[in-house]
Amino acid sequence: MIRYTLLFLSLIVFFASCDETVVAPKPRAYPRVIYPEKAYKPFEEGYCNFTFDQPAYASVEHDTTFFDEKPANDCWFNLFVPSLNAKLYCSYYPISGRKDFDKLVADAYEMTNKHNIKASYIEEIPVSRPDADVYGIIFHVEGAAASTYQFFLSDSTRNFVRGALYFNTQARPDSLAPVVEFMKQDLDKMVGTLKWK
Repeated sequence: MIRYTLLFLSLIVFFASCDETVVAPKPRAYPRVIYPEKAYKPFEEGYCNFTFDQPAYASVEHDTTFFDEKPANDCWFNLFVPSLNAKLYCSYYPISGRKDFDKLVADAYEMTNKHNIKASYIEEIPVSRPDADVYGIIFHVEGAAASTYQFFLSDSTRNFVRGALYFNTQARPDSLAPVVEFMKQDLDKMVGTLKWK
């Protein structure tokens, strides 16, 4: 009887010690983003003949080269937001006639449509501010495209500005969505306050 009791107890100890640990994957997490406090200041660079409200936490980088050549105009610049690793590339073109304007608009559409490969949807939002003589289109690019926000603004006769937002990271729509939304508010403010000098 003692033999069966010892055998029974040893079997219980054996099976209790063979507890299999189930390994579960960690839930997906994203790095914490610390957003700067919303504040704006006027963009008043002397090499441009327009102004707008820019984020106070963005620095202006004057762009003096275009593929190792001089840009078409001196008013090429980037707005860099280091805390979000975001950069808005802006270029300005003077318009000398209807043919120039039509070509610039076609180029803006072509540059945006290059993102159709990865984009799931491109929303075109017209801009019409007759009081400031500002007209154009905002492109909201949805999906895993490299640039999520693009625009062009013009007075249709003399001035044309184009901008494209890029992040210096892999395009992952889920993880970038809150940062993109934060930047869209700043860019909408920029588009809504642009004035020609």
